Amino acid sequence: MQPKRIAIIGGGNLGSAIAEGLISSGFIESEHIIITKRNIETLGALAEKGVLVSNDNNEALRFADVIILAIKPFQVQAVLEGIKDKLDESRHMLISVVTGVFIKDILSITGKQLKVFRAMPNTAIAIQQSMTCVCNQNAKVEDVGYVHELFDQLGKTVTIDEQLMDAATVLGACGTAYALRYIRANIQGGIEIGFSAAVASLIAAQTVKGAAELLLQNNTHPEQEIDKVTTPKGCTIAGLNEMEHQGFSSSLIKGISASFKKITSDM
Repeated sequence: MQPKRIAIIGGGNLGSAIAEGLISSGFIESEHIIITKRNIETLGALAEKGVLVSNDNNEALRFADVIILAIKPFQVQAVLEGIKDKLDESRHMLISVVTGVFIKDILSITGKQLKVFRAMPNTAIAIQQSMTCVCNQNAKVEDVGYVHELFDQLGKTVTIDEQLMDAATVLGACGTAYALRYIRANIQGGIEIGFSAAVASLIAAQTVKGAAELLLQNNTHPEQEIDKVTTPKGCTIAGLNEMEHQGFSSSLIKGISASFKKITSDM
C-alpha cells in the first residue's frame, strides 16, 4: 500500500514537533511531509531534512492524504474557509490538534462529511513522550488504527469521548505543569536537607520518571508501588502522612477541579 502523505498546516512549535517526531521515529519519510507557515524561513531545519515547506495551504492539500491542523483557535475559521473547496471526503482525513474546537464546528465550516479526528497532545510531544487523547467522527476502524499508530510515535495514545476533551486537557496537558510543580518542590526539599540544586534536580526528576515507568510497565496501581517502599515505622510513611495532614492529595484534586471549572466556563 502506498504510504499516506501528511500535511501539517501550522509550522509553529507543535506542528514542527510533530514533524520532527514522525521523521525521527521512522514512521514516515521526510519527503512525504509538507508543512505550511506564512514565514517559511523559520522552517529551515525541517527543509534541510527533506520536508517540503510552503506558505500555500491548498498546495499542501493537493500533496497530502492526511491533514494535521496545528494552528491557533482564532485562525481555524479563516484557514478552513480557505481550504474547504480542496478538501476531498473520499481522500482526506483531517486531524485537529487545536484546543477547544469541536468536530461539529470543523464539519460545519467545511460543509463536508470528512473523517475528522481531534487530538490533545501535551508539550512532551517535543521529546516523543506525549500523552495524546483522541476522538473522531466518520472514521473507519483502519483510520482509527492509523491515527493511533501516528501518535504512538510521539508518546502514548488513548481514544476518549469528545465530551471528555476538556477533562483530557486538564489531566494530560495542565497535568504536565502540576507534575513539574511537584518536582520543583521536591528539589527545594532536597536542597534543604543538603543537596546542591543540580544534584537535587537530577534525583527528583529521575525518581519521578522511574515512578511513572513502574506504573506504565507493570500496569499497577500507585498504592501497590507505594506499599513496596513503606515499612512499618519507616521514614517514607512518616513523610507521606505529614504530606496528607497538610492537604497534599486534596490540594491536587482541588487544583484539577479548579482548572476544569475554568476551562469549561471559558468555552
